[in-house]
Amino acid sequence: MNLKECSVCRKPVAPRAENPAFPFCSKRCRMVDLGRWLGEEYRVPDRQADEQEDELPAEQHPERGGDA
Repeated sequence: MNLKECSVCRKPVAPRAENPAFPFCSKRCRMVDLGRWLGEEYRVPDRQADEQEDELPAEQHPERGGDA
């Protein structure tokens, strides 16, 4: 059997069929992880905002028929 590791405490995690807290080892670790998300310790990057900052507006873009 290949046990995974809890991302919070690093203890072995039982398979989903045996563990209602999967992918965590316990309900406590599941709540700790949720608290980290709610406390904004984890963030998902907004790639679209970064990409848009580097782009010229459509009216200034040379390949889109702008006057730039």
